[in-house]
Amino acid sequence: MEREDALKIVKEQLTDHRYRHTLGVMETAISLAKRYGADVKKAELAAIFHDYAKFRPKDELRQIILAQKFPENLLDYHSELWHAPAGAYLVEVEAGIKDKEVLDAITYHTSGRPRMTLLEKVIYLADYIEPGRHFPGVDEVRALAKEDLDKALIQAVKNTILFLMKKNQPVYPDSFQTYNDLVMSQED
Repeated sequence: MEREDALKIVKEQLTDHRYRHTLGVMETAISLAKRYGADVKKAELAAIFHDYAKFRPKDELRQIILAQKFPENLLDYHSELWHAPAGAYLVEVEAGIKDKEVLDAITYHTSGRPRMTLLEKVIYLADYIEPGRHFPGVDEVRALAKEDLDKALIQAVKNTILFLMKKNQPVYPDSFQTYNDLVMSQED
């Protein structure tokens, strides 16, 4: 699917603010893909569609998670996580994207997972550091992303976990496991 066609489909699903975010994620993903050797076209496509289901009703997302047999414990955690796996399903069904790597990058862009692929890492990080993001710690992660993808990812996941802990919110187990997997792989 060409960029313009994908953007047209996505624009109909998003607010203007979220569409601008998506454009920032797309440009950041392309840059990271070029820097670290990921497939640029797949990075572009996954970035464009990463928030496709962001504004769908929670009940619709819940039903997709149950029907598609995503881990049910996902429903025990903040609904902000739901749009990623449900979105991957909707992107496949509604936009006709069948590439498993692209769909997995969409699925895991909020939680991460152990043994993330290069494309998954690129999309997770692009979503975290795109130029429109402004929060404590993002500039440090942007700087790390210019030097080492995994170190940037470790810091991004760590920041997210600490943010949730400071707010006394539960942390989805895949996020902890992502952090542990990345840290342990640095030790090898």
